[in-house]
Amino acid sequence: MTKKLMKGSEAIGEAAVQSGCKLFFGYPITPQNEIPEYMSMRLPQVGGTFVQAESEVAASNMIYGAAGSGERVMTSSSSPGISLMAEGISYLAGSELPVVIVNIVRAGPGLGGILPSQGDYFQATKGLGHGDFRVLVLAPWSVQEAADLVQDAFDLADYYRNPVMVLGDGLIGQMMEPVEFRSDRTPIKELPPKTWAATGCDGSRPTNIINSLFLDPEELERHNHKLKAKYDRMVADEIRVATYGAEGDFDVLIVAYGTVARVCSTAIDELREEGLRVALLRPITLFPFPYEAVREAAVQARAVLVVELSSGQMIEDVQLALARSRPVHFLNRMGGMLVSPDEVVAKAKAILDGRSAEVFHG
Repeated sequence: MTKKLMKGSEAIGEAAVQSGCKLFFGYPITPQNEIPEYMSMRLPQVGGTFVQAESEVAASNMIYGAAGSGERVMTSSSSPGISLMAEGISYLAGSELPVVIVNIVRAGPGLGGILPSQGDYFQATKGLGHGDFRVLVLAPWSVQEAADLVQDAFDLADYYRNPVMVLGDGLIGQMMEPVEFRSDRTPIKELPPKTWAATGCDGSRPTNIINSLFLDPEELERHNHKLKAKYDRMVADEIRVATYGAEGDFDVLIVAYGTVARVCSTAIDELREEGLRVALLRPITLFPFPYEAVREAAVQARAVLVVELSSGQMIEDVQLALARSRPVHFLNRMGGMLVSPDEVVAKAKAILDGRSAEVFHG
């Protein structure tokens, strides 16, 4: 197929439609409004339904009901909106319902601002809602990858019967790039029939009940052990990571994700032209986090540089992976301000020259 120039939010919506998503429930919030706008136009063309809920809380309960019927369903929001959905997402995980949730992150805390941020890393990977659950978290660095990961997310959600989040910052939602959708794409997992879905029962099978309430503590404990085994399978099978400039030797390893990693790749090109050996490791899955990949890549480096649009969130996972085996340095911007290639270049040179202090957390 030919490539089409699309805004990131529109590409995300089209990827969902081409994945068989027929139902979207959500509420507008900048900078992801083009996703529901696109879905409101596109879904009726394929026999689907778009509903603008009265709030994010309502949307999170609508996707619960739709997913319970076995349909492919998606919602999208940005930062404060995801916070409002948190209770519903916990119910979805507890009931083992497959949904795709897109978070186009904006600056915070509170209402903050509408410009890009990576301040929702903790929320997505550590504390998305109450209880003891996890969701797969995929972080694209381009519009094409955002579309690809949305399609993968639907397969992964169905396979694990679990919510999957695609986490991008405001740049991913707003930038325009060429995108290609493959007509011959096949599912990345062997997907079983949804025999668990509540589709109406005429007595020919046992009644299916979608539920996250367990009043018997022993039954709830068994359920939690079952969920934990599922999350362990995710950790074993679903880690995704990419590298840039790591083919040869390097002295500094940069760890960054999303569009920030693209900024870092530009900086690495400039540093390499000057004869400085710097490489990038980019986590694509934020949960599960690629601890072993970070550890292995850092073996030959003198130091590690973490670059984020936050006060320092992913850096804690990087430090956990390295267990103080290498100095860890940090470069960040916040409030919607973007880190530049020049800043990354300057920081890497400061590390190599011994002018940058190691960062300690905890």
